[in-house]
Amino acid sequence: MSIKQVGNVLDLLEFFAARQRPASLAEIARHFGWPRSSTFNLLLTLTNRGFLYEPRARAGYYPAPVWAELITQIERGQPIPHGMRALLDQLVQETGETAVLAAASGAHALFIETVESPSPVRYAAPVGKRVPLHVTATGRALLSQMSAADRAAILEKAVYERHTDTTRVSAAQVEAEIAASMARGWFEGNAEYTPDLGGVAVPFAVGERRYALLVAGPMFRVASRLPALAKRLRERLDEYLAGQAAGD
Repeated sequence: MSIKQVGNVLDLLEFFAARQRPASLAEIARHFGWPRSSTFNLLLTLTNRGFLYEPRARAGYYPAPVWAELITQIERGQPIPHGMRALLDQLVQETGETAVLAAASGAHALFIETVESPSPVRYAAPVGKRVPLHVTATGRALLSQMSAADRAAILEKAVYERHTDTTRVSAAQVEAEIAASMARGWFEGNAEYTPDLGGVAVPFAVGERRYALLVAGPMFRVASRLPALAKRLRERLDEYLAGQAAGD
């Protein structure tokens, strides 16, 4: 279930992020197809709370700097591990594929930092993207770090929809794949959720926080390279974790 008003605020933020300049009430209403009256009420509420402002009189609305301050304060409480962006950049340079840092969010893996491949044909992985835990290599890497009880609770409620011919469609199949992946040392994505997309993921922890690191791309490029990609991913992650430990 989603709450429409909350969704409208999030849509509005994404609109401004893409637009990069102020917009009038009429432009916003027209873009979304919203009634002018409800658009006005939304903009007025956000303006009164200090979340929108008019940089120049009658020049349109734009998100206020308070958003940046709030995000900064939030990140202080749950920061992305130091140096992770550099690690993702390095993986992209060395593999040519998209690199992702993910964390568990309910029954999904949430992409919290990404660097996309420079290739025109690549895995599109924007920050904020969510994928089901039970259907993806990233998700299973995160599931593997949970207690048996927590993992069982998620798998019991999961919807086992067959997305492709390789999708695992039962809790038993997912558990078996997690066990095999842990024994192998890395988790394999084989076009189970998104057709023609594959990759490798490994789980890791920084302090009490649990993550998964993914390298993924189109199957025609990665299918024959999965063990090699996993080896490179493991090597770079071990170097990163050793550096983190040395800095502590």
